[in-house]
Amino acid sequence: MHPRLTLRNFTAAALLALAMLPGIAVQQELQLDHRMNEHIVQVPAGAQHRAMLETTVFQPNGPGPFPLIIINHGKDPGRPGMQPRDRFYHMATAFVKRGYAVMVPMRQGFANSTGRYRDHGCNMTANGYAQADDIAATLAYARQQPWVDVERIVVAGQSYGGLATIALGTRELQGVRGLINFAGGLRDDSDRCAWRSALVAAFADYGSKATVPTLWMYGQNDSLFGPELAQRMHEAFEGAGGRGRLVEFPAFKRDSHGMLASRDGEKIWLADTMNFLQQVGMPTKVLHEVPPPPTPARTGFAKVDDVDAVPFLSENGRRAYQEYLGKMTPRAFAVSPSGAWTWAEEGEDPDGRALATCSAKSTEPCRLYSIDDYVVWNGDLDQAAEAAVTASATPAPKLDAATSAPSTSIGSNKATN
Repeated sequence: MHPRLTLRNFTAAALLALAMLPGIAVQQELQLDHRMNEHIVQVPAGAQHRAMLETTVFQPNGPGPFPLIIINHGKDPGRPGMQPRDRFYHMATAFVKRGYAVMVPMRQGFANSTGRYRDHGCNMTANGYAQADDIAATLAYARQQPWVDVERIVVAGQSYGGLATIALGTRELQGVRGLINFAGGLRDDSDRCAWRSALVAAFADYGSKATVPTLWMYGQNDSLFGPELAQRMHEAFEGAGGRGRLVEFPAFKRDSHGMLASRDGEKIWLADTMNFLQQVGMPTKVLHEVPPPPTPARTGFAKVDDVDAVPFLSENGRRAYQEYLGKMTPRAFAVSPSGAWTWAEEGEDPDGRALATCSAKSTEPCRLYSIDDYVVWNGDLDQAAEAAVTASATPAPKLDAATSAPSTSIGSNKATN
């Protein structure tokens, strides 16, 4: 086994599900967003195309063909098959606005993809090449679709997906104009694994065979691949012949490794990414408006920091709400007349996650009390309205009964490895 310090639940993941009973970890399948024509396709991959990659697709309205970005995920701790489907929703939104189709493939053995996850231990060069095979399969599939502009394609990846994306760049990539590496790498803390040196060697190998320009983005407070290591990897890549600009951005929230999973990450990555895309002849102009998901209206029930105003909470719950007030936005806090409560922080759809987790622990309907820095509770919803709110909430998540304490870290999007 090769334990990997990866963290999806990093900024993407800060699903801190705290309930009135011992905390629970939640794995939730988010609903498809039809405002961006989100759907799932199965991409053939592997030997004789026997494996199928669960792949999320976002598209603008219309038949296309659209320029395409393929975004590649990292690896959460634990079994790859237990990792939820990645969507990179916030990044996908920015690209759909600019007329792109977006594909997010789950590689073999991850989530609901079939096939076997291939692990080459401390051989980081081989790890990158193995994962790049599935990206290449996705690219081949995309080039057969009538809605894809086969001459305007860019490939991006985060963490382990970033390593695989740069490995992909050693191939002849028809129609691919550039590669983007967000905090790329893979960490292996098993015995006798000098993973940092192995990563430097891997990027040197990829640089010696690189075929397209690249953009690299690493944050100052990345818990996995800090500034010194990022510079070493980039220097090895360029020293071997690769073309790539390294952007070292300031500290982002608790850990910059999960930047792509954060609603606020766009402020960091957008400008440099758009400049790079312009340089390689990809479109950057906003063409469509994608309205934000609807959220409950602000009410005058109480100030958000008035802990005593929150209904139904025990002393334990009030302490949790006080802790919640120190969490990052986006965030949401849900309560139930049964005394159940839950909060969710960062990542995608904290409102829905909080409601879903609370509902899984409660014998009565849960409702949102506050979102971000304001209260949405009005204190007098009638029974029919309560039923409507509950029915519109995200479906109840799967529960991991083995988790006995609330998680306060964000693993992934490994932060995602």
